[in-house]
Amino acid sequence: MAETDEYRLRQEIVRIGQLMYEKGFICASDGNISARLGPDRILITPSGLHKGLLEPEQLLVVDENGRLLPSLSYANRHLKPTSELPMHLEAYRQRPDIQAVVHAHPPITVALSIAGIPLADCLLPEVIVFLGLIPTTQYATPSSTENVRAIRDLIQGHDAIVLQRHGTLTVGNSPMQAFMRLETVEQNARIALILAQLGVRNPLPPEEVRKLLRQRQAMGLARPGETAEFCAVCGVCHPGDEHAPTLRPSTASTSPSASANPELVRSLVAQIVHKTLGQ
Repeated sequence: MAETDEYRLRQEIVRIGQLMYEKGFICASDGNISARLGPDRILITPSGLHKGLLEPEQLLVVDENGRLLPSLSYANRHLKPTSELPMHLEAYRQRPDIQAVVHAHPPITVALSIAGIPLADCLLPEVIVFLGLIPTTQYATPSSTENVRAIRDLIQGHDAIVLQRHGTLTVGNSPMQAFMRLETVEQNARIALILAQLGVRNPLPPEEVRKLLRQRQAMGLARPGETAEFCAVCGVCHPGDEHAPTLRPSTASTSPSASANPELVRSLVAQIVHKTLGQ
């Protein structure tokens, strides 16, 4: 890759770090971003620095084994790659098509993973078509070999993964695409949270999921093995069967008057959204 192209990629990664911070997906030195520079060169964020305040020259270059390589600037000569480097490298090993990896700590997604509310459910058409199912790993210590093992099999068939009690891992053909997938995950989590608070269990019917999967396949977005997974999770392999969603309902009782009064329902939803999202 030419130096000008590498510098543009550095600028893109810096911008993604800013967006992650502005959106509240990271704080302090949380999160990390990487992108392929070539067959054996990966550009990655350093450890210990605020990802919303990075400079392009502070990014580091490593090889596929994680060894630090010479780069364009001396501004990073005292820096070390993120401690999550092994997780990034594993994603690239498992998926040659991956060009960028983003790891973040989006708060609602993390909270739902702690509460045991999975995001792998067929709730939103856009998520099904453009992202597919979003699995959650078993808990693994961050920055550990255990964490690498936790994502190894899942990353082969998914572009977004929830790391239980930890964060998310999203991949794409560019840092921007990986970031956009992160945004989609957290938006899906917001909606799942509101549904859980409302005690609603209403995934898409299997026949509607089938239509969306046909769109996904026609767009070339389908991942290997996902048909069986959609069958198990969303019931698309059993026409007419009711899908028992994985989203757990709230234990709070529902007022009969609220069910009968649309205005009261809208008022309750508005209060929940305001308290939950601070809007």
